[in-house]
Amino acid sequence: MSKIVIDKLNLFYGKFQALYNISMNIRENEITALIGPSGCGKSTLLKTINRMNDLVPDCSISGRVLLDDEDIYGDIDVNQLRKRIGMVFQKPNPFPMSIYDNIAYGPRTHGIKSKVILDEIVENSLRKAAVWEEVRDRLKKSALSLSGGQQQRICIARALAVNPEVLLMDEPTSALDPVSTSKIEDLILDLKKNYTIVIVTHNMQQALRISDRTAFFLNGRLIEYDETEKLFSMPKDKRTEDYITGRFG
Repeated sequence: MSKIVIDKLNLFYGKFQALYNISMNIRENEITALIGPSGCGKSTLLKTINRMNDLVPDCSISGRVLLDDEDIYGDIDVNQLRKRIGMVFQKPNPFPMSIYDNIAYGPRTHGIKSKVILDEIVENSLRKAAVWEEVRDRLKKSALSLSGGQQQRICIARALAVNPEVLLMDEPTSALDPVSTSKIEDLILDLKKNYTIVIVTHNMQQALRISDRTAFFLNGRLIEYDETEKLFSMPKDKRTEDYITGRFG
C-alpha cells in the first residue's frame, strides 16, 4: 500500500528547475532509497516530502505530494505534517542540551508536560533507536559529549519521540565510521516494521543492503524506480547501468 504518492512534481528555485515531473509511489513499511550523483535532486525531493523547502526563498512547486491520500501542499498544518514525517540529516545535529532534553524537546513543543509521560517517551525512543543501554546513566549529560554514531542515533530517537509515520534520512551514515554505519543500518532495517523510510544515499552497497526499492535520479529527473534487486541486477535504462557500475557519478 502506498504511504506517499508523488504526482507530476516540478520544483523551481527562482528560475532554476531542480525537479522535473517526478511521479512515484512510496510504499508503507518499506525502505525506499534515492540514489544518483551529487546535485541530481535527491535531497531536494526529500525536503519536499515534509515541506522543508518552504523555508527556501523563491521555491515554487507544481504537482502533488499525497500522504495517505491527503495533499501536503493543500490545506494542512505544516507543524502537524512535520510531526508525522520526521527528518534525520547527514551530519548528526543534536541540540546543545542534555540527552534527555533532546528527546523530550519535540513532545514538549506539542504540549506534553508530565514528567512521567516524558520519561516514558525518552526511554522508548532511545530503545527504538538502539542507544538506550549506552546512555541510560548519562541522560543529564550533553548530547554533544557522545560519539558521532551515538549522536546520530540520538537524532533518530529525537525524530521518533513525536511518533511519526514516515522517517526521511538524508545520507544518515555518510559522516560515520563503518562500525557506526553498520549499527545505523541494522537500526533502519528494524524500524521499517513500524515506519515508512526514505533514505538518500551515495553508497550503493548501502542501498542494496537495506532498501526494498531504489529510485535513480539524474539532473532532477527520475530515471528509473524499481525493486532494489531488479534495479541493480537488471537496470532497464543505460544511464542507470552506467551509474551503478561506476562509469560516472
